[in-house]
Amino acid sequence: MNDERKRSSRPGGKGRPSSGGRPEGRPSRGSADRGDRPERSGRPSSGGRPDRPDRRGSGRRPEPEVRTEDQQVYDGPPIPDDISAKDLDRQVRDQLRSLPEKLADRIAKHLIMAGLLIEQDPETAYRHALAARARSQRSAVIREAVGETAYAAGKYAEALAELRTARRLSGRHDYAPMMADCERALGRPEKALSYDTTAIREAIDKATGIELSIVIAGARRDLGQLSAALNILESEPLHSPAREDWLARLRYAYADTLLAAGRREEAVEWFHRTVAVDGNDVTDAEARLSELD
Repeated sequence: MNDERKRSSRPGGKGRPSSGGRPEGRPSRGSADRGDRPERSGRPSSGGRPDRPDRRGSGRRPEPEVRTEDQQVYDGPPIPDDISAKDLDRQVRDQLRSLPEKLADRIAKHLIMAGLLIEQDPETAYRHALAARARSQRSAVIREAVGETAYAAGKYAEALAELRTARRLSGRHDYAPMMADCERALGRPEKALSYDTTAIREAIDKATGIELSIVIAGARRDLGQLSAALNILESEPLHSPAREDWLARLRYAYADTLLAAGRREEAVEWFHRTVAVDGNDVTDAEARLSELD
């Protein structure tokens, strides 16, 4: 994704992340190489002493077990001891209730770690989400987590595939902004526009709808349609008194598009307006103002 896209249209901004039993083909742990060990016959030797292993042997220890790639994915990254499955959001936790308790707890811990690391270390967050998926593939919330962490890690094709699966399993359209932005990142802005439908708009809430407008405006920019992009953003509540993250992202996208259109003074004004509502630092508006100054 180019710099403009990262700045103006990532649905999650800087800080947004967001059945079945035992999985088929669960990796086995195998066994370590025990080396050559002399067998004990239990019969005395010619010297009248029982046969015993030579305690003065080579001293070699069993070689460590080598995990296959699939087994490493299943294992996932280490989870700190102070992470508790009970810390997972209750609504998400409820979606794991159909699983055996120990399995659900392990998945919950991986999902917690994915959420904690998605900003600072998206690659490791992605590996935690994959470990959860390896244990249960038919859970919308798990596939959503894989999609969101893949998106954060810049794995846009994987993110799109996972979010499509999450949508199919859940019937929800909340993923539309991120899916559309994945299409942009993959160089398909025309496909991004296909997510802007009446059916999707009616199925998502206000904040998600604004995120979708930001992405669709970005797709219009990709196609060189700056006036259309500005019209889309101007149709949203730029002057809202709210202090939610979506307003900061909306104003930022508008300022950035004004700048791309050559309207520098207006862009500076809207970058300032972005800073005024960006209490959670979801944009880099201050840095952009420094550059412009």
